Amino acid sequence: MLGLGSPAIRPAYPATPFWQPSLQSPDMKPYSMPAGFSPLDKTTPALSSPDVLGMLPNWQNRSLGSSKLRLLEFSAFAEQREQDAYNKHIFVHLGGQLTGDVKLETVDIRQIYDKFPEKKGGLKDLYEKGPPPAFFLVKFWADLNFTIQDDANAFYGVNSMYESSENMTITSSTKVCSFGKQVVEKVETEYAHFENGRFVYRILNSPMCEYMTNFIHKLKHLPEKYMMNSVLENFTILQVVTNRDTQETLLCIAYVFEVSTSEHGAQHHIYRLVKDC
Repeated sequence: MLGLGSPAIRPAYPATPFWQPSLQSPDMKPYSMPAGFSPLDKTTPALSSPDVLGMLPNWQNRSLGSSKLRLLEFSAFAEQREQDAYNKHIFVHLGGQLTGDVKLETVDIRQIYDKFPEKKGGLKDLYEKGPPPAFFLVKFWADLNFTIQDDANAFYGVNSMYESSENMTITSSTKVCSFGKQVVEKVETEYAHFENGRFVYRILNSPMCEYMTNFIHKLKHLPEKYMMNSVLENFTILQVVTNRDTQETLLCIAYVFEVSTSEHGAQHHIYRLVKDC
């Protein structure tokens, strides 16, 4: 467990755009639900439709997805149900429209190696096995502005949704890391559902582990946001989605965090991970 009472600070690696708290760009999106859009909407344009397939090379550079799997929705939340009320708070969120008109910015993956496990199955090992187009970095500005009246009656969970033109069984591994070392791992398996011309994978209401819920509570109770960010500088999550049968890496997403200071709540920025010569 991190010593959240007195945040430990390690020297940051050389400054890069995704580390800057004041970063503003078209890809940095507040969490807002477009009119008529519901979470994990089933009517997202199909990856397998002819107009999308014909654009795959360009689409891959503009969306959080490889040629075989695309992330459509991701959120971490807390919800509380009372007899006469229902409250839900979104900590982080990806969704709505994840395909933009502008190519994603890139970050040299070697700049974040020290933030993730280096042993077998770590970020470096995975990238060397490839394929490189499946690797992404997401910077989250998490919304911690919430109050849970009765934590014993609260649920902390994660939703995720993917799509593919192929019928596969996928395995999702989520590793929580502190100072580059794995603390806990959760592995889930999901099967394909054919919808609107493509195969959809939903992992809904996946409970957060006790480590994560405790981490959120201790982080929230730090008196200043700079203290929270000092802790989060050494906190990362590595998510790897593979084809269960072939063990091929379909998506690998490295998550880094800061606390949101925006009135819009949770925000994010997506990058492709590359290894520049």
